[in-house]
Amino acid sequence: MPFEDRLGEAMRHTGDSFELGDRRDLVESGLVRGRRRLARRRTAAVTGSVLALATVGLGSAYAAGFVGGGGDSSVAAPPKPTQRADGAMSGEKMVALFKSLLPPGTVTKEQGNGPGDPEASGKPDVSSTASVSGVFDDGNGPGLVALGVSRVDPAAESSREQVTCPAKAFVDYDSCQTEQRADGSRYMLLQGYEYPDRREPTKDWRAVLLTPKGTLIDASEWNAPAEKGARVSRETPPLTAGQLKALVISPKWLSVADALRAPEKPAKPERSVGGGPSAEAVQKQLIALLPAGRGLKVGEKGGQDGYAFVVLDDGKGKSLVQINVQSGMSDVAPEGTTSTLPDGTRIGLAKKPGEKGGAGAVMWTADTVRPDGFRVVVSAFNTGNQNEAATRAEPALTLGELRTIALDPRWLTLK
Repeated sequence: MPFEDRLGEAMRHTGDSFELGDRRDLVESGLVRGRRRLARRRTAAVTGSVLALATVGLGSAYAAGFVGGGGDSSVAAPPKPTQRADGAMSGEKMVALFKSLLPPGTVTKEQGNGPGDPEASGKPDVSSTASVSGVFDDGNGPGLVALGVSRVDPAAESSREQVTCPAKAFVDYDSCQTEQRADGSRYMLLQGYEYPDRREPTKDWRAVLLTPKGTLIDASEWNAPAEKGARVSRETPPLTAGQLKALVISPKWLSVADALRAPEKPAKPERSVGGGPSAEAVQKQLIALLPAGRGLKVGEKGGQDGYAFVVLDDGKGKSLVQINVQSGMSDVAPEGTTSTLPDGTRIGLAKKPGEKGGAGAVMWTADTVRPDGFRVVVSAFNTGNQNEAATRAEPALTLGELRTIALDPRWLTLK
């Protein structure tokens, strides 16, 4: 199944969009299932949590579902020039508005989906977002530009994440700036890359605006005529940082958002992934358990419920350390060389290559599962970012130190 079809199916299943809507439900269910599936395959449990953090760096094209896997096939046929009787904006008018807000140049392969399209009528699952895209050329080479509009809960964590710079330990980028605007809106500009390991020179610049009323406008542009599978056509994406910002903050998109379905209020407060402890508690405990007398300095740090990471430096190079704290994992077998303590706690120790392709990167893991299913798994890398090359010969923490951290009884207070 093509990427856009698979993603569309996932979006319909969650009832909103992946990036532009309430992403948390997808992350929650996916992480819980993913952790168990990955564990059964004897891979690192921390991979799932890293995914949740890294998705913050994804562009709006994923959310809208109008950018595919590569080449010309990534842009679908333009929508039919029809509109609903209530006057809501059609895909055709989305394209017209999009073009009017771009600087001088040509636009080809344009497409749009709006709340006024006939197929949106009577189908609430497809009217939560509006989208538009086109290949723009200012005379210096074509580049794909895509924009999505949606309505979200502005107070939700998943909404705030969209205008928060992601952790550089997981998302590779050149620059990221945020701004609190006079009207209370929050704006973010992220200038990064399509591929975290930069195996291709495709750049992905993303601009996001979140208004106090919950309108989310999310645009991405590439220095190639397609997101993937096309050669770069220019050094940077076609819109300057200022032009991309002007496109996103235009008040003309607000009328589009007004015609979209309002976000549904959750039946209960957002819960933590798998019922895990808070990110703050996990992070504080992890830092407290770091070995003393080693000159370990904590740099970047972060996390989410049930998960935390820190980037350590002992003067020999950066080293990423990350930890998952989970309950109800009795059916999971620890990875690596295993042993069992007298109290029934199972331990797995493993050394293997890094998972993200960084040259020379290695991952050392201590995986512990107590008899009641309480699991603590901690990993360390010989790089501060898995997508980048190793910065040192070995991780800053030894396998024995990782084992000691994972088995510390103080984790039991976070059940």
